[in-house]
Amino acid sequence: MTRPSPDPRPHTALGRMLFGGMVAHLVGGAVRLGLPDALGDRESTAIGLARTLDARADTVERLLRALAAVDLVEETAPGRYALTPTGRLLRSDHPESMAAIARFYTDPLLLDSWRELAGSVRDGSVAFDRVHGESFFDHLRGRPEQAAMFHAAMADGTRGTARVLPDAYDFAPFTTVVDVGGGDGTLLSAILARHPHLRGVVFDNADGTVRAPATLERAGVADRCAVVTGDFFSTVPAGDVLLLKSIVHDWDDDRAVRILTRCRKAIAEDGRLLLVEPMLPDGAATVENTVPFLSDLNMMVNTGGRERTRADFEALCSRADLTVTSVRTLAPPSGYALIEIAPR
Repeated sequence: MTRPSPDPRPHTALGRMLFGGMVAHLVGGAVRLGLPDALGDRESTAIGLARTLDARADTVERLLRALAAVDLVEETAPGRYALTPTGRLLRSDHPESMAAIARFYTDPLLLDSWRELAGSVRDGSVAFDRVHGESFFDHLRGRPEQAAMFHAAMADGTRGTARVLPDAYDFAPFTTVVDVGGGDGTLLSAILARHPHLRGVVFDNADGTVRAPATLERAGVADRCAVVTGDFFSTVPAGDVLLLKSIVHDWDDDRAVRILTRCRKAIAEDGRLLLVEPMLPDGAATVENTVPFLSDLNMMVNTGGRERTRADFEALCSRADLTVTSVRTLAPPSGYALIEIAPR
């Protein structure tokens, strides 16, 4: 009896996964080389780009072919290339740029920890701490260039939420919004611009708030927003809405509860706490969006944090004398969960 030929599709699928890291480095390398900015809105040849980038024409051609294969550039005519709509997001001057994210997520700062994933799975330790001899955020404090790279990536990653959150939540009953861990003020400036009755506070450490005054000034809201530096493990400025985007997932449960407890003390009794976080579905069924699961492992190896289900968030809030009142998914390009929380 002749055995049937093996189905090639599982092999193809697994091969794509194994080459996935190379695709990420392709994207990050193109950004570091400056290729998306060099192409801009125009078409060019490999020879023309090589002159601009101070690179070899033959290797630029090979790079362009690979970028075309992943739909970041297109060959508009034989030997002529232009950015696709996806590729344009890698330009540093694009209003929805993801160039800083591409740099950050393909930097050894993160990737060295991923090589130690198996060790973290075995014993629950944080790979970053083993590799670098200190925690992720302690490491950033002594390295301003890496801190700047991190905060630039966080600002890029916040723009999608800044587009949709101001109209996705009813801020009318409130007067003051405190963005806890608000970085350069990208999210809060969008909220204040949309709701002129609000005043705001961007609260973060000194590295995080360096660019906040300029961001608030560009948005025309600097006169309604203070920039305050501090440590959210110790104290949080008072307000009737406290907003935390992508903060809680950086930390283990005990430290996450400590942050939420500080927020509970700072929030008005009739106020609200808003968490904007990835949310894991219940169970491990195959889903179209794999990012929250990969982000969960990224938190595990780099910060000791985790992504959470709704039940996980409810358990954290209960420990901090808070109650989850609603959960909704923000529209694209955000896609994060908006978790509304009230004091008990």
